Amino acid sequence: MKNRKIKIMLVEDSQNLRAVLKDYFEMMNYDVVDFGDGESAIKGYHQGICDICLLDIGLPKKDGYAVINEIHNIHPELPVIFVTARDSKEDRIKGFKAGCDDYVTKPFSTEELLLRIEAILSRCGGNEKKKNLQNEIIFTFGDFVFNYSEMQLIQGGNIRMLTRKEAQLLKLLYEHKNKLVPREILMKEIWGESKAALGRSLDVFLSKLRIYLKLDSEYISDNLNEEGKRKNKFKPGYEPKVEIINVHGTGYLLKIRE
Repeated sequence: MKNRKIKIMLVEDSQNLRAVLKDYFEMMNYDVVDFGDGESAIKGYHQGICDICLLDIGLPKKDGYAVINEIHNIHPELPVIFVTARDSKEDRIKGFKAGCDDYVTKPFSTEELLLRIEAILSRCGGNEKKKNLQNEIIFTFGDFVFNYSEMQLIQGGNIRMLTRKEAQLLKLLYEHKNKLVPREILMKEIWGESKAALGRSLDVFLSKLRIYLKLDSEYISDNLNEEGKRKNKFKPGYEPKVEIINVHGTGYLLKIRE
């Protein structure tokens, strides 16, 4: 990043707002590539790199959810900020569940938006990434190898690519393995704030991690109830080696059984 300006991909169907934001960010020494609909944004993304995406939801041709899904299939760690007029609690939850890093509602302050961009880039940006490339950060637990630098969760020959937030959450839980990490700490460390509105987003990300870490031994027939669901207690000798435990209303812990 030292050899080039940080590039923002701006996807906004309002031509006036798009022009204002483009001028402002270029004045603040960013490169900006802008698009007015979701289809052209996806095509444009395939043709060049960017460091962060500002994405409206209510776009013509393809909406913001389709765009973020397409982008994260190619580049799971790319930071995305939804910038939208949809301001209900349900919309925010849906946005974070789709994988956005922040959610900004219209009308908004351009100065505040810039600060949010800088905060996200500082958490995921250049210096840490270069350090990780030189010295990979790898954890092993249970049947898993977790390559934090590459955001890969490996089990046997299977490799799952994690999103940046999933990788950050798993790393934070591993660093405090077998200890309860309060919800407020998880939200502050990953999102930079501990607002209650983000609580549901935290649960969504951790639910995904719990699915990724499930082992076949959790599903032995003797340990299922009549509905086919896992019982609360494991049979002795069949406890999973790795498990994310939700302490309701308090926090989460990564249980690793040696």
